[in-house]
Amino acid sequence: MAELEAKKEGVAEPEKKETLLESIAGMAYVLVCGLFVLTFVAQNFEIPSSSMEPTMLIGDHVVVDHSTLAPPAKWMPLMHYRSLQHRDIIVFLKPHPETPDFILVKRAIGLPGDRIHLEHGVLYVNGVAQKEPAISMPDNSDENHYYSPYRDDFPAVTEGAEMYGGTALWAEEMPKHIKNGELVVPDGMVFAMGDNRLNSLDSRFWGFVPRENILGRPLFVYWSFMTPADQINKTTAQERIAFFVHIVTHFFTETRWSRTFHRVV
Repeated sequence: MAELEAKKEGVAEPEKKETLLESIAGMAYVLVCGLFVLTFVAQNFEIPSSSMEPTMLIGDHVVVDHSTLAPPAKWMPLMHYRSLQHRDIIVFLKPHPETPDFILVKRAIGLPGDRIHLEHGVLYVNGVAQKEPAISMPDNSDENHYYSPYRDDFPAVTEGAEMYGGTALWAEEMPKHIKNGELVVPDGMVFAMGDNRLNSLDSRFWGFVPRENILGRPLFVYWSFMTPADQINKTTAQERIAFFVHIVTHFFTETRWSRTFHRVV
């Protein structure tokens, strides 16, 4: 009898196979969780231009936090929320209809009620000169540091925005917000600028960012690849395939490994 029980114990039970319905349910669960994360929590974003150098480089791939700066939701009390603060880096939909659904990344310089102006490239917020050691100044030392009246003495000089790609709508609206030589940020709006102040199309050229246009804030760089500055203009299928092949063949040599998990501040 003991020998019979031992034989029974040694017999392996047949493996239970997953049914088609169970497989579909499992894939649906993963898909729903993935969509939730991409929609409400975090998303990938690639830096396409040099407007935020040296903070973020062309070819940086960052994780964008959707939740922290979003309006608080009562149905999700465990999420962390906070108000937008000065110098937060924000990802947002570009205002005005010239380029709909165009996503940008800049730094929040002015919040509602703030007074903004620049004097020869030096930024003043509410009358206080900002200490920005990493920001390049227009000293005419080379072709990348030339002085531009509209850009560097904003908004004292009101003409010249068009040479940088400024919008006609902003040229018409901007004077309404100037008081005593300073631009006053209205309610519900944000004044945003790039860290590469001498090469950034920002609020000086197309206006305020509506608060509801803000999609989130970048948290960290998860991958960075050396990318040409003109890659953003290469939009044909052939050009995109060529760059993809370039990435595959130069992944190890042109990845900026030192920027992996670099925190964006």
